[in-house]
Amino acid sequence: MNRPALLASLLVPLLLTTGCAHRLAAAPPPVSGYIGNYEAVRAAQDDPARGISGTFAMSVQAVGSDGGRIYLNSERDYRHPLNITLSMDAALRPALEDALGLKLDYLQNRRLLVGGTARRVRIDFINASGQPSGKYYYQTQISVSDPRQVRFAP
Repeated sequence: MNRPALLASLLVPLLLTTGCAHRLAAAPPPVSGYIGNYEAVRAAQDDPARGISGTFAMSVQAVGSDGGRIYLNSERDYRHPLNITLSMDAALRPALEDALGLKLDYLQNRRLLVGGTARRVRIDFINASGQPSGKYYYQTQISVSDPRQVRFAP
């Protein structure tokens, strides 16, 4: 095989696959003295029963809701392995917005400090009849039950 053909046969698959690679959201450097995404996810996986407790630093990349719950995610794709999800009852929304002085929908790209426990939570995919499909993934979540758990990072 000649050199240009060999080079093309190696480069074409490489170029095609790099466009499909997932890229993390451009996150600011970690806030010193707080638990970051990687450490939180790793600790929650290492000890799923207890997780890791402390103050977590995260940048909100997505806000969502489902079934009376609100979710603030540190990655645009909530299924990403390094995502941290803040999970809270929708009834907490007005109090949290008052505490932060900002609507939750405007938190994207804002850095937060969150007190609590990060735990690994199994998320089941639901089929068309509303039953678990047998497929699932794990997500690292911090449950927020009090607006005082959340504040803006310096």
